Amino acid sequence: MTLSLSVPRSLQLISSMADRHQQPHQAQNQNQNHQQHRLSAQTRPSHTSFLSKLQGHVPNSTQLIGLLTLLVSGGILLLLTGITITVTVLGLIFFTPILIVSSPIWVPLGTVLFLTAAGFVSMCGFGAAVVGGLSWMYRYFKGMHPPGSDRVDYARSRIYDTASHVKDYAKEYGGYLQSKVKDAAPGA
Repeated sequence: MTLSLSVPRSLQLISSMADRHQQPHQAQNQNQNHQQHRLSAQTRPSHTSFLSKLQGHVPNSTQLIGLLTLLVSGGILLLLTGITITVTVLGLIFFTPILIVSSPIWVPLGTVLFLTAAGFVSMCGFGAAVVGGLSWMYRYFKGMHPPGSDRVDYARSRIYDTASHVKDYAKEYGGYLQSKVKDAAPGA
């Protein structure tokens, strides 16, 4: 395997400029030499040198700046992660004894604060539910047909129908019982 060095781009530009100023027969001889060189390069095995492959994959300036930005920001984030973990561990080491010694104060205080906060939040929630219910009832009784009013009307009609059926049944059954009582006690 042979290593061939490729000609830098600036030398190629200079040689192409020199080719323009040559005599016609010199240019023709040089073109023949280039063609022979190309033919011999085509007949050689098609393996290229490491440097030519490297030059073919040279990143442009935008890619280099992106890579540099990625490396710098990744390094900063890695540093901040290490500092955060270190401070957390040191804080636990130093403040755990203080928390254990003062826990008879913190546990009841935490319990009271938790119950107070839970009570306040639940009262706010119940208050919002009551306001929503009263608003719905106001709109329903004003005839504005809020969402769900058709279900309430259906339930009211079912309750009314059931009550009237029970009333009719009670009248019939009550009359039956009265006749049975008269049969059992004729003087009553």
